[in-house]
Order: sequence, then C-alpha cells, then structure tokens
Amino acid sequence: MAAETKKPPHPHPSKRVFINNVDKYTSKYIAEFLSWCVPGVAHVPDRSDDEEEKQSSQGRTFQIVGTVSGKTEEKSRFAVEEYTNLTREELFRHLMESDVVVYNVYNERTDQIEEASWAVSALHKDIDAFPGPKTFILISSVMTWAQTKRLDADDPEVPFTEEDYRRRKPHGNFKDHIAVEKLVVKLGKSNQSQFSTYVVASGLQYGMGEQAFHFFFKTAWLGEEREVPVFGDGSNIVPAIHISDLARIVQNVIDRKPKPRYFLAVDESQNTIADIIRAIAVALGPGKTRNVPKEDVFLTEELAQAEIDHLFVNLRMEAIFLADNFTINWVSKKGIVENIDHVVKEYKLTRGLLPVRICLLGPPAVGKSAVAEKICKHYKLQHVKLKETIAETLANLESRVRVEDGNEDDESQELLETLKRSMEENENGRLDEQYVLKIVKDKLKTKACRNQGFVLDGFPKTYNRAKELFSAEDDEATDERSSSDKIIPEFVFFLDATDKFLKERVLNLPESVVQRTSHSFDKFLPRLAAFRKNSSEDETVMNYFDELEIHPERIEINTDDPENIPVMEKVMESVGKVRNYGPDAKHLEEERRQAEIRLREEEEARQAEAKHRDEEDEERRAECWEEWNRCLQEVKQQEEELLMNEEESARQYLMSTVIPVLSQGLTELYRIQPNDPIDFLAEYLLNNNPEME
Repeated sequence: MAAETKKPPHPHPSKRVFINNVDKYTSKYIAEFLSWCVPGVAHVPDRSDDEEEKQSSQGRTFQIVGTVSGKTEEKSRFAVEEYTNLTREELFRHLMESDVVVYNVYNERTDQIEEASWAVSALHKDIDAFPGPKTFILISSVMTWAQTKRLDADDPEVPFTEEDYRRRKPHGNFKDHIAVEKLVVKLGKSNQSQFSTYVVASGLQYGMGEQAFHFFFKTAWLGEEREVPVFGDGSNIVPAIHISDLARIVQNVIDRKPKPRYFLAVDESQNTIADIIRAIAVALGPGKTRNVPKEDVFLTEELAQAEIDHLFVNLRMEAIFLADNFTINWVSKKGIVENIDHVVKEYKLTRGLLPVRICLLGPPAVGKSAVAEKICKHYKLQHVKLKETIAETLANLESRVRVEDGNEDDESQELLETLKRSMEENENGRLDEQYVLKIVKDKLKTKACRNQGFVLDGFPKTYNRAKELFSAEDDEATDERSSSDKIIPEFVFFLDATDKFLKERVLNLPESVVQRTSHSFDKFLPRLAAFRKNSSEDETVMNYFDELEIHPERIEINTDDPENIPVMEKVMESVGKVRNYGPDAKHLEEERRQAEIRLREEEEARQAEAKHRDEEDEERRAECWEEWNRCLQEVKQQEEELLMNEEESARQYLMSTVIPVLSQGLTELYRIQPNDPIDFLAEYLLNNNPEME
C-alpha cells in the first residue's frame, strides 16, 4: 500500500473567527479586513496586490464565519459561512468550533448585548471542553465613559486613558454595555491560558461608507443645503477612529494576546464635532456650516438614537496601550479632519457616488437640451448650458459685490466689470472666448459638478475650444492633471439628423417654442451652416475626444419623439446604472403622497367621467324613450283610426243587412215565446233571409 503523502504545515495555520452580524457596518469591515490577514503576519495583502500574492495567502488567512442580522440572497465575499435565526444550541456549537469570537455591541440593540453576555458565559462555563485556546473580544463603545468625572477639574484638557477604565461611568443609554464589559473582563481572569477575553472600547467610527457621520457626508455631497447643520454649539470633543484602524486593533489583539484586557480604540485627534462637520463641508460640499438648535437632531430621521448619543459625547481620550502593545499601520492616526481628503475619497468609492460626466453635441434644433434634461433627471446631474451658466456667473458676482461692499477685497468687482466691458464691446453682447472658457471651466469645477457630475449641453463646438477647456494648463491648480481629469467628460454623445429633418422641425415649431429657444428659421439656417462647416474641418471637437480615447457615440435622430425614448435607451446602455443616492425616506414619503394625490385625482376624474357618461346615457335613454312614446302614440292613433274605419264599415253592413231581420226575429220570438228560443230564432232567420228570398 502506498504511503500517504502529507503536505508540510503552513508556518501560520489558519484560525476560525466568529463575528456577529457580519452584514452590519462595524462587523462587516472588521470581518472583511481579517479575511485578508494571515494569522501572526503583520503584512496585510490589500486589493491592489497582484493575484499571485492573493492566491498564495489563500487558505492561511482568517476563516470568517458569523451571523447576519437578516436573510439576504447575496452572500458576502469574505465570510466562509453565514448563519441566520440560530438556536442557542446551534450558536454554541459554532462558537466552540471557532478559535476567536468577536462580539460587536458598539451600536447594537439589547438582544445582541444579551447574546454577547450569554456567549461569553457559556464559553467560560465549558472551558474544559475547549479543543484549544480561545479568544473572546468584545467591541464596545466609549459611551461607557460618557459620564465619567474629569481627572482634573482645573485642567479639562487632561485626557482619559485605559488606566482609568475602573472609574468610567456610562451614558444612560449604555448601562447594558458597561455591564457586559465588566463581565467579559471578569471571566477572562480565571483561566487565561485557555480563555483570553478583551474589551475594545471604540470611538465614534468613520471611514468607508460612513455610519454616524453619514448624514453630514450625504448633506454635503448632495449640495441641496447651502450650509451643513451643526447641532448645538458643536464644542464637544468626539473620540473617533477609522473603521479600518479599529479592524487593525482587533487583528493585533488576536495575534499578540496582550496582557491588558481593556483597550481604548481612538485616534490621536481631539476634534470637536464642529471641526469635523466643517471639514466635511469644505471637502465635499458648500464649505459652510450653521449652528442649529440641539433638539433639531431628533427631527433627522437618518440618525438613530445611538448615533445621536455618540455625536454629543464630550470626552478627551488617549489610547496609550495601543502604542505600548501593538504595531499598527494606521490609516488615519491623526483623525478625520487631518485625513478628510482620503476619507472623502473612500466614502465616494464605497458608496459608488462617482460623478457621471457627459458632453452632448450636435447641430442646432436636434434636441440636445431636451435630451440633456432627460439625462439629468435620470442620473441626477447638473445641466450645464452656456447661456444660463454665464447668466448665473454674472448674478453671483453681482450678489458677491453687494455683500462685499466696503471691503478691501475687490476681486469680484474687477471681474464683474471686466465681463460687462467685454459684453459691451462685442456684437450682440457676447463675451470674449477666454472669459466664456473660464466661466464654463469654473462651473465644471464646482462641488455639485464634481460630486454628481454634469451634462455639458452643446459646448464646446470646436477643437480649439475643447482643447483649451479641458487642458491641464491651469497655473492656479496645485494638481493640474487631477484638476483637469475631474472635468473631462467620460461619455460624449453626438446627436445628428439630416438638414431636411432639422429644417422641417424648425418650420413646424410653435411660436412659443421659437421665442423661448431662438430657433427662428432666419437665424437657424446660418447656425446650421456654421455647424456643418466646423464639422467638416480636419480638426473637429469629435477628433479631440477621439485623441483622448473618449470615443463619441453617434445617435441618429429621425423622429419627433417628445420623450426621446430611443435616444435615452442608447445613453443609458452606454452610461450604465445611476451613481447616486436613491430617494430617501423624505422623498419616498413625498413620492407616496404625490402618488396618492395622483391616484385620488385619477379616481375623481374617472368617477366624474363615469358620472358624465351616465348622464349622457340617461339623456340618450330619455330621448329614446320620448321618441319611442311618440312613435307608439302615432301607431296607436293609426290603429284607432283603422279600427274606427273598420267599425263604421261593420256597423253599416250590420244595419243594412242583419239588424232589420234580426229585430223582426226577436220581436216574433218575444211574441211567441217558444220552448227553444235559439232554435226558433235560427229557423226564423233562415226562413226570412232576404238574399234567399
């Protein structure tokens, strides 16, 4: 019998890690991070490493298993096994099969806190049955410190450290959290070689798709508000940590099994909540914040109670045990404010909030603006039209000049005067080309265009204009290439139609549309001729995009479809899915309300139409009934006349032929009074019939 060949063992055998609720923010990113880590190895292969390195690590990385909060058809890419609706017996079996158990109760409900208490107690009770050493890690919250008295009343800047954890006093909503913290620390003291227990008190978590800060990121990114709200005065200091750094701390606890049992997971920042929100607003949104009453936070449906509690905590904390016990390759050691650009980039990538940049070109009257409006509505983009953008710029400058009246900074005033002078000097009040390009470029660099994206409607029209608009030769840009890349369209669509079709379309336009769009026939023809001339040159705007390998897609327009359905289908096929937020609860409620109003109006219209139809039917029935009665009366009258005529004829006949003889017979019958009067009368009539006589 051949000898069995055994593979040499891995230098670091894999470990099985159980994590609760691996489909939720905290547990999800910790689990995903650990799934890339090899036990005992400091280097963490990231997604940018080559495939060979990833394959070489496969089988040795942490094997992630865990529960999920609800049933989902899509399984996570990092968990080996996922469980739902486990009985306590089933759950305990999975815990016993795992080398490491991580329970996240940072932002969890009471049921998960109770489950964590039961899990650590059940494992501690069955230590003797462990197949090997186990580690239990509880991820809790710094909210268990929220009511702790200051170390030095005279010096509020003295931070809390892990050494003060016995003095901690929890927020009123986090008493269950501190109870399970104490239980975990206590049960880890009895047999540390077999059962190591740790508590990691996490600061307010940020990074990736965001959690508690998501409301502020979303508000800034959408740009619907001119200022991002700060609830209260914003002076409270919020201990925070990047979710990836929290995952690295958990990894270090697993690998190093340090002597301390309680760790603070916070970065080195001491930022106030106002500092953090201001950084978000500047990096992502309008750049301005405003203080609103603290109570207004409870009107914000997107913030859960636990997140609100975290936003108002006021703690100075320093994680001294991290530096003493761990080697951490920090993602955001200095905090969210110092690393806001990285955090914002991460937020956009994680949530798929990538701008859609489109350039829509074509001859006059082909329908670019109508299509652009449809695209903007579907993808929630900024519609950049040349005329409106220039008007908007002038209005903003005039507004700024009025606000800055009396200040030394007269840059806005000078620019406004320059633009107005250019318009006065040129025919038809047009701006010089250099100013047009500057205005459009500035528009494309606004936060709204960079966040959501844009549809550039009918501009640029020439090769040189395109080259100047999208070139990186901007002396004021610190990162010229990056600045340029952010405004270059990803997609270019060229809508085209025959001259005959375009001329017929313009001739058939209603007068109201002509006045609104300036598509009068006498102006249209020169514009069409100029466009065709530019399109026939050796260097066209289409050539420019081709040189950048942004190949324009030509879409032929040959029907007057007001909905532009064929065009939109081709655009959507090329651009793909929406890279934006779906409707939030407020918008969904408004849509639901509008839908109800629309359905009610439709029902009222249907009922009104049905009533009108019934009334018309009733009128028709009444008319028919009247006509039928009239006809019936005519028929009756005719019948009566006919009957009268027939009766008269019968009367005359009887009076002349029957009645005389019959009267005589009756008289004779009365005189004789025979025994059989009928027979007598019959015989009399027979004998006295005048015709027989």
